[in-house]
Parts: sequence; structure tokens; C-alpha cells
Amino acid sequence: MRRNIIISVVIGAVAGMIAGLTGIGGGMLLVPLLAGVLLLEQHQAHGTSLAVIFPIGVAGLIAYAIQGNIDWVFVLVLATGSLVGVVLGAKLMMRMRARQLRWLFSALVVVLGILMVIGVQV
Repeated sequence: MRRNIIISVVIGAVAGMIAGLTGIGGGMLLVPLLAGVLLLEQHQAHGTSLAVIFPIGVAGLIAYAIQGNIDWVFVLVLATGSLVGVVLGAKLMMRMRARQLRWLFSALVVVLGILMVIGVQV
């Protein structure tokens, strides 16, 4: 159990650092680590990742707000759509098998990575 706590703290620290550096929220890193390293079931890895992202997001929000790097009007617009989307996505996730969810997540990471490398604005 102690090993899992230490590994979990390290994973959290790395995800937090990546989130603060890149603004991605840490989920793209957390989900594979939670499922692959800590052996959480795929659905549980996704839900746990979302729960962990909340405090990461709040800390990042404070740091970026202090620097004046947040467009608050855009935040309200994005948050409105995101709140609807996350509820629908969570409901859809519960209808998917773990393997389907893993493939969907992996494909999304690969496609977004390719688009960023070739210079397509995503």
C-alpha cells in the first residue's frame, strides 16, 4: 500500500507540473498512468482523473489569474459548453466497455499529437 501512495504522489506531482506548464489539465497524462501503473479500471481511471483535475485546475487558475492571463468572457462561454459536454460524456462513457474507452482515449491522444506536430491549430 505504501508503494501505491508514493507512486500516486509522484504521478500527481508530475501531472500537476505538466498541467501548470502546458495548460492541459493533466488528464491526458493521468488516465494512462492511473490505468496502466496503478491498475485502476478504465472507467475508474477517467472518473478519478476528473476528480484530481479539479484542485489542479483551481491552483492553475489562481496562478494564471494573478498574472492576468485569463480571458474571463471566453471562460464563461467555454465553461457553459463544457458543463453540458462533461455530463453527456460521462453518461456515454458508462455505456462503453473498458476496451472501447481505452481505444477511444488512445486514438484521441494520437490524433491530437499528430495535429500539433504538423502545425494544425487545435
